[in-house]
Amino acid sequence: MLREVFADRRRVLEIGSGTGQHAVHFAAALPHLVWQTADLAVHHTGMRMWLDEAALPNVLPPLALDVRSDDWHGGRYDAVFSANTLHIMGWPEVEGFFRGVGAVLKPGGVLAVYGPFNYGGTFTSESNARFDAWLKARDPAAGVRDFEAVDALARATGLALVDDIAMPANNRTLVWRRRG
Repeated sequence: MLREVFADRRRVLEIGSGTGQHAVHFAAALPHLVWQTADLAVHHTGMRMWLDEAALPNVLPPLALDVRSDDWHGGRYDAVFSANTLHIMGWPEVEGFFRGVGAVLKPGGVLAVYGPFNYGGTFTSESNARFDAWLKARDPAAGVRDFEAVDALARATGLALVDDIAMPANNRTLVWRRRG
């Protein structure tokens, strides 16, 4: 799916790179992309292990990035990717995520977000309802996000939804494009 979504992209910021496994997988499969990993500094040691072992020329060392900060560094990107992050953030962090994306995504740039979403305030599956309960038991601020609320944040930063792709295990990939 990213092969198509990022076909004409060159520089991708991955927010919430975690272990680095997505960066390694996607950068190997999409060698035309320069993949910039980013996450909280606490995750960088494990991430560097994945990145060092893969030794891919198109994956950059991780940036320390906290979505709560207004200081997103690392330049401008024509694509941003994030997987399995919005549901583990509190709502203020989700808002910060979209503010930051709005600051670093170039005009015409693409944002792709993977994860579970509710539609019309309703879970799309019983497994997503159980997952939401599990998330909230760990952190009451976490939870499966409502598509409409997330899309409103995206629109407020100048993004327009261009695709909503069904994925395995009751997940979605939402794709927005920045105007301009």
